[in-house]
Amino acid sequence: MEAAGYEKEVEVAVRVVQMACSLCQKVQESLVRSPPDLITSKDDRSPVTVADWGVQATVSWVLSQSFGSGNTSIVAEEDDQTLSSKDATVLLESVVNTVNSCLSEAPKYGFRAPEKELETCEVLEAIRSCNSTGGSKGRFWVLDPVDGTLGFVRGDQYAIALALIEDGEVILGILGCPNYPMKKEWLNYHQRYYRLMSNLSPPTFGSWHKGCVMYARKGSGKAWMQPLVHDVGELDLHNNARVVRVSSVSDPACATFCEPVEKANSSHSFTAGLAQSVGVRKQPLRVYSMVKYAAIARGDAEIFMKFARAGYKEKIWDHAAGVVIIQEAGGVVTDAGGRPLDFSKGIYLEGLDRGIIACSGALLHEKIIKAVDASWDSSNL
Repeated sequence: MEAAGYEKEVEVAVRVVQMACSLCQKVQESLVRSPPDLITSKDDRSPVTVADWGVQATVSWVLSQSFGSGNTSIVAEEDDQTLSSKDATVLLESVVNTVNSCLSEAPKYGFRAPEKELETCEVLEAIRSCNSTGGSKGRFWVLDPVDGTLGFVRGDQYAIALALIEDGEVILGILGCPNYPMKKEWLNYHQRYYRLMSNLSPPTFGSWHKGCVMYARKGSGKAWMQPLVHDVGELDLHNNARVVRVSSVSDPACATFCEPVEKANSSHSFTAGLAQSVGVRKQPLRVYSMVKYAAIARGDAEIFMKFARAGYKEKIWDHAAGVVIIQEAGGVVTDAGGRPLDFSKGIYLEGLDRGIIACSGALLHEKIIKAVDASWDSSNL
């Protein structure tokens, strides 16, 4: 199924992700200076910030205004439970202020701003309304407001991920990567070092040195990347965007392999063994979030593997946007059995065969699939 005729959806989605990137940049700058009041923890101890709720409320409000609240169904990572507690007054106030500040700049991105600032109850409702559970029928948006929150709070890589799914198929994918460096060698360094070096040797004024939004539409055969912008006049979708393609490297010895930073839900030892068995010689590139998908789509890496530990279930918002972008950029994404990822079963990637493998080309992908089959029984996963 080719997703022709989705021009408005692409336009709105790219613009709102641009807005979300601006919101996140401002919050991350604040976090670097004074983090305590802007961060809390979920029940699973993973961090969540003002930016997570702020982006979710902003995207929810803009999509509802653009397509009608009755026609807008959203699956998203966050809920309003923590914000609604009696102990979250300061945090909630920060979220409301952040959302209203962002929405006041909506006209810069081609959207109508609210006639008056949103009340606290309206912000909570925007977050709460992202309560779709997905499935195989109908149309819904999938949002990870800040993918890689741990990287975000550490001042490093993160992504805003938005996708449109229709009858179980990913139709559109948009990834906002505010800290993504245009020189790929900088992906190996923490953003603190990048900021330090940028201060010592500032980039040329007006140059595109960091930050992008990538997007793709299923069946188009192209994936696009544009710089972060702050005015609607700069947001003509294709005039300031460039087509990205996956790398042509097919020799594993020359390939760059990326994997999650954290070991909590991914086995570094197993992926390292797989990489070595297929002939990968470079050190793994460990970056937070769906920036790994962006790296493959842009040709900065060739392989991404993730094999979760027993009991962990992959969620659709962690993969939907990145998958379609890699595929339209010419790459391959499947589970470890070689089957397409199934986004039609709700919020989880049910039926996933062992893990996820994304590659720039079919030859690398085939070698890794074979290596998984050969070594899985001894993996202890």
